[in-house]
Amino acid sequence: MKARIPKHREFIITFPEGTDEARNQQAWDKLNGLLEAYKKAHNGNSVFEPTFIGDLEPQVKALQAEYGFNYTIEER
Repeated sequence: MKARIPKHREFIITFPEGTDEARNQQAWDKLNGLLEAYKKAHNGNSVFEPTFIGDLEPQVKALQAEYGFNYTIEER
């Protein structure tokens, strides 16, 4: 699953083989909610700042611990 983030980067999450699809979707929905809430909180402007990932990383790591996914950030 991928989400486009600023400066031509993609946030990619992967789930271990055989995990529950509904639970995976729940994790993805929560992650997208974090991204949207961040944009809203910064009037859609600060999403282009380099601190974008750093600001969200603690919350993403909490979701990672809860749902067991792995994530990478790729330059595009």
